Amino acid sequence: MFPRAAEAPAVGSATMAADPAEEYCASYQQAIELLGRRWTGEIVRALLAGKTRFREFTAIIPGLSDRLCSERLKDLEAEGIVQRCVSPETPVRVDYRLTEKGQALGDVVDAVSAWANRWVDAGSG
Repeated sequence: MFPRAAEAPAVGSATMAADPAEEYCASYQQAIELLGRRWTGEIVRALLAGKTRFREFTAIIPGLSDRLCSERLKDLEAEGIVQRCVSPETPVRVDYRLTEKGQALGDVVDAVSAWANRWVDAGSG
Protein backbone atom coordinates (compact mmCIF):
# COMPACT_ATOMS: atom_id res chain seq x y z
CA MET A 1 0.00 0.00 0.00
CA PHE A 2 1.26 3.48 -0.81
CA PRO A 3 1.99 5.89 2.04
CA ARG A 4 -0.40 8.79 2.44
CA ALA A 5 1.00 12.25 1.81
CA ALA A 6 1.39 12.86 5.56
CA GLU A 7 3.42 9.65 5.89
CA ALA A 8 5.71 10.24 2.92
CA PRO A 9 9.18 11.62 3.68
CA ALA A 10 9.86 15.22 2.71
CA VAL A 11 11.24 15.84 -0.76
CA GLY A 12 14.99 16.22 -0.58
CA SER A 13 15.18 14.26 2.66
CA ALA A 14 18.36 12.23 3.03
CA THR A 15 16.29 9.16 3.96
CA MET A 16 13.84 9.45 1.06
CA ALA A 17 13.76 6.22 -0.95
CA ALA A 18 12.89 5.82 -4.60
CA ASP A 19 9.30 6.50 -5.64
CA PRO A 20 7.16 3.90 -3.75
CA ALA A 21 4.98 3.43 -6.83
CA GLU A 22 8.00 2.35 -8.89
CA GLU A 23 9.18 -0.08 -6.20
CA TYR A 24 5.70 -1.49 -5.81
CA CYS A 25 5.23 -1.96 -9.53
CA ALA A 26 8.57 -3.72 -9.95
CA SER A 27 7.93 -6.13 -7.07
CA TYR A 28 4.37 -6.73 -8.17
CA GLN A 29 5.40 -7.35 -11.76
CA GLN A 30 8.08 -9.83 -10.69
CA ALA A 31 5.59 -11.72 -8.50
CA ILE A 32 2.94 -11.82 -11.23
CA GLU A 33 5.45 -13.05 -13.81
CA LEU A 34 6.62 -15.82 -11.49
CA LEU A 35 3.17 -17.02 -10.49
CA GLY A 36 1.73 -16.44 -13.93
CA ARG A 37 4.05 -18.90 -15.65
CA ARG A 38 2.10 -21.80 -17.01
CA TRP A 39 1.53 -24.51 -14.36
CA THR A 40 3.31 -22.64 -11.55
CA GLY A 41 0.10 -21.68 -9.75
CA GLU A 42 -1.25 -25.20 -10.01
CA ILE A 43 1.97 -26.68 -8.62
CA VAL A 44 1.92 -24.24 -5.68
CA ARG A 45 -1.75 -25.06 -5.12
CA ALA A 46 -0.93 -28.80 -5.08
CA LEU A 47 1.89 -28.22 -2.60
CA LEU A 48 -0.44 -26.23 -0.36
CA ALA A 49 -2.86 -29.18 -0.50
CA GLY A 50 -0.15 -31.51 0.83
CA LYS A 51 1.15 -33.08 -2.37
CA THR A 52 4.91 -33.58 -2.23
CA ARG A 53 5.97 -35.98 -4.98
CA PHE A 54 6.72 -35.26 -8.63
CA ARG A 55 4.31 -37.97 -9.81
CA GLU A 56 1.53 -36.54 -7.66
CA PHE A 57 1.83 -33.21 -9.46
CA THR A 58 1.73 -34.73 -12.94
CA ALA A 59 -1.13 -37.04 -11.97
CA ILE A 60 -3.46 -34.36 -10.57
CA ILE A 61 -2.66 -31.48 -12.94
CA PRO A 62 -4.10 -32.32 -16.38
CA GLY A 63 -1.74 -31.48 -19.23
CA LEU A 64 1.36 -30.97 -17.07
CA SER A 65 4.29 -32.71 -18.75
CA ASP A 66 7.26 -34.15 -16.87
CA ARG A 67 9.56 -31.62 -18.54
CA LEU A 68 7.50 -28.58 -17.54
CA CYS A 69 6.86 -29.92 -14.04
CA SER A 70 10.60 -30.30 -13.54
CA GLU A 71 11.29 -26.85 -14.99
CA ARG A 72 8.69 -25.14 -12.82
CA LEU A 73 9.85 -26.92 -9.65
CA LYS A 74 13.41 -25.76 -10.39
CA ASP A 75 12.15 -22.19 -10.92
CA LEU A 76 10.26 -22.29 -7.61
CA GLU A 77 13.30 -23.72 -5.84
CA ALA A 78 15.53 -20.97 -7.28
CA GLU A 79 13.06 -18.34 -6.01
CA GLY A 80 13.11 -19.83 -2.50
CA ILE A 81 9.46 -20.91 -2.66
CA VAL A 82 10.06 -24.66 -2.77
CA GLN A 83 12.63 -26.83 -1.05
CA ARG A 84 13.71 -30.08 -2.70
CA CYS A 85 14.31 -32.83 -0.12
CA VAL A 86 16.25 -35.93 -1.17
CA SER A 87 16.05 -39.00 1.08
CA PRO A 88 18.98 -41.43 0.75
CA GLU A 89 16.82 -44.50 0.22
CA THR A 90 16.86 -47.11 -2.49
CA PRO A 91 15.40 -45.98 -4.76
CA VAL A 92 16.11 -42.34 -3.94
CA ARG A 93 13.03 -40.49 -2.75
CA VAL A 94 12.57 -36.82 -3.66
CA ASP A 95 9.92 -34.72 -1.97
CA TYR A 96 9.08 -31.06 -2.45
CA ARG A 97 7.97 -28.78 0.35
CA LEU A 98 6.97 -25.14 0.48
CA THR A 99 9.34 -22.88 2.36
CA GLU A 100 8.00 -20.17 4.66
CA LYS A 101 8.00 -17.88 1.62
CA GLY A 102 5.97 -20.47 -0.30
CA GLN A 103 3.53 -21.03 2.56
CA ALA A 104 2.87 -17.29 2.55
CA LEU A 105 1.26 -17.76 -0.88
CA GLY A 106 -1.64 -19.67 0.70
CA ASP A 107 -3.88 -16.62 1.05
CA VAL A 108 -3.00 -15.49 -2.47
CA VAL A 109 -3.89 -18.86 -3.96
CA ASP A 110 -7.13 -18.97 -1.95
CA ALA A 111 -8.07 -15.48 -3.15
CA VAL A 112 -7.36 -16.30 -6.80
CA SER A 113 -9.32 -19.57 -6.48
CA ALA A 114 -12.31 -17.76 -5.00
CA TRP A 115 -12.18 -15.10 -7.70
CA ALA A 116 -11.88 -17.73 -10.45
CA ASN A 117 -14.79 -19.74 -9.08
CA ARG A 118 -16.95 -16.66 -9.14
CA TRP A 119 -15.84 -14.90 -12.32
CA VAL A 120 -14.10 -17.27 -14.72
CA ASP A 121 -16.14 -19.53 -16.96
CA ALA A 122 -14.01 -22.67 -17.41
CA GLY A 123 -15.67 -23.43 -20.71
CA SER A 124 -14.85 -20.08 -22.32
CA GLY A 125 -11.26 -20.01 -23.10
